[in-house]
Amino acid sequence: MTSGNRGIRNNNPGNIDFNPRNDWQGQLGYEQGVAKPRFARFDSPENGIRALAKLLINYRGKDGMPGVGGKGIDTVRETVSRWAPGVENDTESYIKSVARALGVQANQPIDIRSRDVLLVITNAIIKHENGGNPYAPSVVAEGVRRALA
Repeated sequence: MTSGNRGIRNNNPGNIDFNPRNDWQGQLGYEQGVAKPRFARFDSPENGIRALAKLLINYRGKDGMPGVGGKGIDTVRETVSRWAPGVENDTESYIKSVARALGVQANQPIDIRSRDVLLVITNAIIKHENGGNPYAPSVVAEGVRRALA
């Protein structure tokens, strides 16, 4: 993976869009050095990973898809569809990749507040968004720990 990878360069491996209303811990503003800045930039990978994991946790309280899982967003299909909408992603491929990493079916309910589940899904999103995961397991674990704190 090269330093030219936007998500890694921005310490934002989830490629979270910048929104000034989000006061993420360690958020520095828009990415720099691109013609049309879109993504947030963070002061450290841990804080970018924290924001990614926090968003996943927050999705749990949102309306899910009718007939999928239980109440709210509680499946890989619902989570990834919210994270990476089909208008700009191959969402079905993304869903399959994340479900495989978790060892679950796409429509099977998951407990996103479980440290182990959140760690696996966060790693899977980092890999999918960046074509790999350059971070040591301890870096991802620290970002997830911060999200759950």
